[in-house]
Amino acid sequence: MRYEYIPENVCPQQISFDLDGDKVTNISFYGGCNGNLKAISKLLDGWSVDQIEQSLAGNTCGRRPTSCADQLAKAVRQAYEASK
Repeated sequence: MRYEYIPENVCPQQISFDLDGDKVTNISFYGGCNGNLKAISKLLDGWSVDQIEQSLAGNTCGRRPTSCADQLAKAVRQAYEASK
């Protein structure tokens, strides 16, 4: 199923991804650092919610208390919990 998430305190305006069970695919960010976010999306394709959360949760960007990666971890966890 396709999910869309509105991140907070980061440059991208939206994060979209597919969730099949606990596997995350087709991640895309609307806005933000295009090249870096495309790379993150490719690297994480097919990872589980737990893998993404364990690797990226708590990552910060500059003085911000969060980052695009941290927001993705929050997004996939929220979608997974809602899908149960």
